[in-house]
Amino acid sequence: IEINAPKEKVWDALWQDKNYREWTAAFHEGSHYESDLQEGSRIYFLGPDKNGMFGIVEKNIPYEKMYFLHKGEVKDGVEQEETYGENAIEQYDLEEKDGVISLTVTMNAPEEYISYFADVFPKALGKVKEIAEK
Repeated sequence: IEINAPKEKVWDALWQDKNYREWTAAFHEGSHYESDLQEGSRIYFLGPDKNGMFGIVEKNIPYEKMYFLHKGEVKDGVEQEETYGENAIEQYDLEEKDGVISLTVTMNAPEEYISYFADVFPKALGKVKEIAEK
């Protein structure tokens, strides 16, 4: 998606807690993350019921890249067995050209989730754009 805002505003739209909760509501109302977002740190992507996924922050280059490697599921706030393997990636890349930010999300997901993400991710990114361009 193309966003007419400085990269700092796009970054904040993505990762500030209040903003993250707003744009990820497109996936599940009450979605949030728990992490310091430092490279190598654990990250928990959770719903209000404390169910979701856990992974590792693989790369965090502020205003440019945020990469996650998903490891497994969380049930009732407890990590389950690591079952996702090394290909369960979610990557956010910001590139600036002539004052416009191009935000690209790359994700590997199981076949059964592809149509869901293809439908919902554009709505979520539209919300990121709206937040950043305010």
